[in-house]
Amino acid sequence: MNFNLPKLLVFALLCSILASCEVKPEPINYGADQCSFCVMNIVDRAHSAQYVTKKGKQFKFDAVECLVHALEDKVENDLAFILVADYGNPGEMVAVTKASFLISEGIKSPMGANLSALSSEAKAYALKNEHTGTIYSWESLKAKFYND
Repeated sequence: MNFNLPKLLVFALLCSILASCEVKPEPINYGADQCSFCVMNIVDRAHSAQYVTKKGKQFKFDAVECLVHALEDKVENDLAFILVADYGNPGEMVAVTKASFLISEGIKSPMGANLSALSSEAKAYALKNEHTGTIYSWESLKAKFYND
């Protein structure tokens, strides 16, 4: 078998470039990253959020409400990821379509909407029992923000 070393090297280089182009969320660097909407430093692990375009561009937010406002004019199907921090497990991100959202005066969020995301509806109801408030799905949350 006759291997052509230059062709093999070019092939290996192309494979490594393609592998490094994987679109995925980058971790939020708390205390250093700035919110893509309000430009405040992101410090609260329980209320942060992010989205990633299909081309891999990262947008990070200090609060779920900033994410909601930033997405108002976007087509969600054009995005690879839309994630929110799980209030019950700060720093862990969950897809917005799987999350439940609680607006409660008893839980303050960075931008004042008192909005928290949880990884399940059951966890949202448990938190609501502690703090009162209103539970939303992703779609009903957007409707509330966009219609208010």
